[in-house]
Amino acid sequence: MSSSNRTGSSPLTVILTGIPSLPMSSYWMALPLCCLYLLMLPGNCTLLWMIKTDHSLHTSMYYFLSMLAMADLGLSLSTLPNMLAIFWFESTSLHFEACIVQMYFIHSFSAIKSGVLVAMVFDRFVAICYSLRYASVLTSSLIMKAGVGGVIFMRGICVVLPIAILIKKIPFCRSRVLSHSFCLHQDMLRLVCGDVRVNSLYRLTAVILTKGLDSLTILLSYMMIIRAILNIVSQEARAKAFSTYISHLCAVLIFYIPLIGLSIIHRFGKHLPPLTHTLLADACFLVLPVLNPLVYSWKTKQILRRILILLCRRGTQQRV
Repeated sequence: MSSSNRTGSSPLTVILTGIPSLPMSSYWMALPLCCLYLLMLPGNCTLLWMIKTDHSLHTSMYYFLSMLAMADLGLSLSTLPNMLAIFWFESTSLHFEACIVQMYFIHSFSAIKSGVLVAMVFDRFVAICYSLRYASVLTSSLIMKAGVGGVIFMRGICVVLPIAILIKKIPFCRSRVLSHSFCLHQDMLRLVCGDVRVNSLYRLTAVILTKGLDSLTILLSYMMIIRAILNIVSQEARAKAFSTYISHLCAVLIFYIPLIGLSIIHRFGKHLPPLTHTLLADACFLVLPVLNPLVYSWKTKQILRRILILLCRRGTQQRV
């Protein structure tokens, strides 16, 4: 199928794949996906609402946490609707342009989330290593300019845009069946019959400039944070300093480990069963946005206290 087919009477479509060895119309799979929605939407929206309404949470760490929640919402809303359509209604076909738009949002929000994690580790680095200068370095205005104002979000938006433009200009002549329930760039490149060297090279460059540099920055920052913590004489103070960034460490691990695993499998794991590719991709883009609100709510005392206050108020109102 060449690129000329896109301009014909029949628009180019791609075929999305559910989970291998599972019937396309499966209520047993649709039900867990609905549960993920019911956990993800209230979890992240509640986190955003609490940070906005509670003035004690108007600090740099919680501004970054609100950005992380927005990135998780964007990732989930980019992928879950397609999966629900597949398992509820057996709707597997997707217009090529819609597939490109979905691919763009998935990779953009993924890059944004990576940038937010870097900003959060920088916040913890300053708080632990330069605690006396923390308030002057990370002011609210600086956070707004660095985060919401543009740098983190604009990087994610702009670095992925050429990927979408490049893939729209190349011909597709192989099977139109994708190996996932949503559109990923590396998966779409398998359908191309033309030269993909430019696309692959730019994708590699984009990954290095985003997740590559981000993961290196996070690793170096953690090394400096751990060294600073180990230099603390008091064991109680050392435990307190460690607890201030353990939730961020969990968020980093549950984001980067599946993502790196998915990239390795796409590159070197062609011999593995299709189910392995599918489950790892679903873990990256479906399960992780649900975990972050749970991790931060459980490990962050301010958020946990706020949740308990809300629950107590609701219980009192019901008794009245």
